Amino acid sequence: MNIPNILTLVRFLLIPGFIYAFFYIPEGNVYAAIIFMLSGITDILDGYIARHFNQVTKLGTLLDPLADKLMVLTVLTSLWVKGFIPFFIIGVLAVKEFTMILGAAFLYRKRRIAISANVYGKAATLLFYIAIIFSLFRWPYSLTLMILALSLAIVAFFVYAFEFFKRTI
Repeated sequence: MNIPNILTLVRFLLIPGFIYAFFYIPEGNVYAAIIFMLSGITDILDGYIARHFNQVTKLGTLLDPLADKLMVLTVLTSLWVKGFIPFFIIGVLAVKEFTMILGAAFLYRKRRIAISANVYGKAATLLFYIAIIFSLFRWPYSLTLMILALSLAIVAFFVYAFEFFKRTI
């Protein structure tokens, strides 16, 4: 257990904090946005520390994207429940993420390989973070940003799929 992995675990703990702030605190969107941004900051920080201080671990390579996926899907589901975004965004993203988790688990079990995030996946995550902040505050263009982020996530999925098949064949 190293600092990047601890920061990843903190991100898992921020998920229920987001839910509580968003649904149970008056004007909770502000607190939820702060928690969500804190999650993003810890994500950047753990990645930087892991690479800069050579603390990349297989556990971290698996847990880091899982923490991101769970946070983003939790927030998007929360936004949908409150009527801020349409369901298709969550539906498409959930299918993509579930497929990627299954593929990653299969590849790790079969070959002990973990595929690192690609530039499209990182860009999609960043765009989702921006779109989510826009959505939390009900700012204009939030849906447009959400659809762009979803499109980029789909591109990332095909890049991951290509890498997956290349490593399993």
